[in-house]
Amino acid sequence: MIDYTIKEIEKAVLVGVITQHQNEEKLNEYLDELDFLTLTAGGKSVKRFTQKLEYPNPKTYLGIGKLDEVKEYIDAHKISSVIFDDELSPGQLRNIERILDCKILDRTNLILDIFAQRAQTSYAVTQVELAQYQYLLPRLTRMWTHLSRQKGGIGLRGPGETEIETDRRIVRDKISLLRKRLGKIDKQMAVQRKNRGKMIRVALVGYTNVGKSTLMNMISKSDVFAENKLFATLDTTVRKVVIRNLPFLLTDTVGFIRKLPTQLVESFKSTLDEVREADLILHVVDISHPSFEDHIASVNTILQEIDSADKPTVMVFNKIDAYNFEIIDDDDLITKKTKEHYSLEDWGKTYMNRENEKAIFISALKKENLENFRKMLYSEVRKIHITRFPYNDFLYQEYD
Repeated sequence: MIDYTIKEIEKAVLVGVITQHQNEEKLNEYLDELDFLTLTAGGKSVKRFTQKLEYPNPKTYLGIGKLDEVKEYIDAHKISSVIFDDELSPGQLRNIERILDCKILDRTNLILDIFAQRAQTSYAVTQVELAQYQYLLPRLTRMWTHLSRQKGGIGLRGPGETEIETDRRIVRDKISLLRKRLGKIDKQMAVQRKNRGKMIRVALVGYTNVGKSTLMNMISKSDVFAENKLFATLDTTVRKVVIRNLPFLLTDTVGFIRKLPTQLVESFKSTLDEVREADLILHVVDISHPSFEDHIASVNTILQEIDSADKPTVMVFNKIDAYNFEIIDDDDLITKKTKEHYSLEDWGKTYMNRENEKAIFISALKKENLENFRKMLYSEVRKIHITRFPYNDFLYQEYD
């Protein structure tokens, strides 16, 4: 695998633009997320630079004056990396690196770096490696020195072939090889899914770091890795779960994120197949996150892209223990309202509950309201089960 791993804490500068499609508030949300991505990758952001433009400069992303300002700062503070919030074109990457003379990363590159660190199984490693090479191919004019030789010797170079052309050919061959390898694994996983029989399949989906793995551990009493970092889980985990006497399969999937690199959507096709073939989706939401509504929209967009938006879905609003918000009292004093003032009955009166046909509010970490969650999950799985197996519906009674 191409090694993009950050081996020690690096100081980084974050860069974004305010455009007609992205106001200052939205940009700050994206930069907060980029900050968390940087931390997850092993770096530390120390400064943010933003500029208001009609659209990003097609040559240098920022204006030349603003780039000079960034250059002065990184030279003065010995900054090793500059991270851009959007994916940079190969031309932008070359021009910016020439001006700033330091390591330049974009959001896609950073996410790929995190995925490379997190991949554990050979399947996840292959998926990430394919995405990395697809990202690398159009950028070889800048990055060819990072490419380890995959082959060499007699016959490698054609007449008049330059080193960069050779590297492009090596990368294309590698992409082809990885696609074939993933194709074989995809067939194996399809057989595994088929061998699971006709058991009801439930898939956990949601934005990254919303608590899917913690919830998986609570329901299945398993030990899936969970951590308060983005993309803690990459590999799909399937567990057999029995609530009362009703069995079903529960799948934990990779978290989604805004501006998800297209390379990852393609390479993680089989992971998304688990969602496509699910009978019921549990859409987990971090209710304590200030942008949870945007997260819901991002997940719904990806579900629509993989033809899974119409599946039966339960909205699971997690982390109610961490929820707080500001209200203004009669004296215009800003106060904090916390979980002590917000009961489960209060949650039931919120617009989140009214606007979603099936919704439940829980804390997987604190195990709050999990019994009602189990009851709802049992009821939804039972509906599907008695439709599929009407002859044994007497086995599964209503949850008391």
